[in-house]
Amino acid sequence: MKRGLLLAGLLTLFLGAPALAHFQMLYTPESALERGGAMTLKLIFTHPFDAGHTMDMAPVEEFYVVQQRGEEAEPQKIDLMEYLTEISWASLTNSGKAYEANLPAKVVRSMGDYVFVLVPGPYYEAADEEYIQQFTKMIVNVGGVPGNWHQPLGLPAEIVPLDKPYANWTGGIFRGVVMAEGKPVPHAELEVEYLNHAPNMEKNAFEKEAAIEAPHPSLEVLGIRANARGEFAIGLPKAGWWGIAALGVGPEDEHEGKGLAQEALLWIQVTDMP
Repeated sequence: MKRGLLLAGLLTLFLGAPALAHFQMLYTPESALERGGAMTLKLIFTHPFDAGHTMDMAPVEEFYVVQQRGEEAEPQKIDLMEYLTEISWASLTNSGKAYEANLPAKVVRSMGDYVFVLVPGPYYEAADEEYIQQFTKMIVNVGGVPGNWHQPLGLPAEIVPLDKPYANWTGGIFRGVVMAEGKPVPHAELEVEYLNHAPNMEKNAFEKEAAIEAPHPSLEVLGIRANARGEFAIGLPKAGWWGIAALGVGPEDEHEGKGLAQEALLWIQVTDMP
């Protein structure tokens, strides 16, 4: 199921709003930390470029972190479901069901990489008459000690980074590999979208002011293709968070009698050079 092809044919979505891509957000303000400690994450299913319609998330199926201090250490998987609380998140057009994770200091307390993984339940998109399920990763580093940022986790669909997702200068490039069931996906279709409205962590809402204004709708959601080895590269023109989604690459294509698009999603953060 290629959700991107269906979306490209829509002229309007949700009462005339632009037909932007669905992105499962797994958000925290900073991904490169000097030291560990308590952390809050927001889990939102929305349209990040225009802070558009926020969908009601289905119940979370899995939420965990895989932590590794140094490349020689053994990765440790920590279940985080107990820290989830349902919240309402406000976009510029509506409010939708989302989740908040308040992690105690013991979860992110030592140096190294923390690969956060979110598996939401399938969401039914009536406009496309199919379900969407996005296997989402976001990676945090503490203290500059590298760990398992580049290692696949065996998800049904995932984007495996070839560059550190938390260490990118503005103007650089980011590379990754689209994988499904442990194998690269040749010529995978991807969408790339900028988080254009800052999330307000206290108000559980997007800020109204946008960081940029796209001069053409085609620049709001960028469409690219992986090569024959499942590899891709994107430019990084602006600091902030970027979402990368590989469309319809998962093994399952049906849920409750309807089509299912299983997608791999990775969030990366870009930093301005002083």
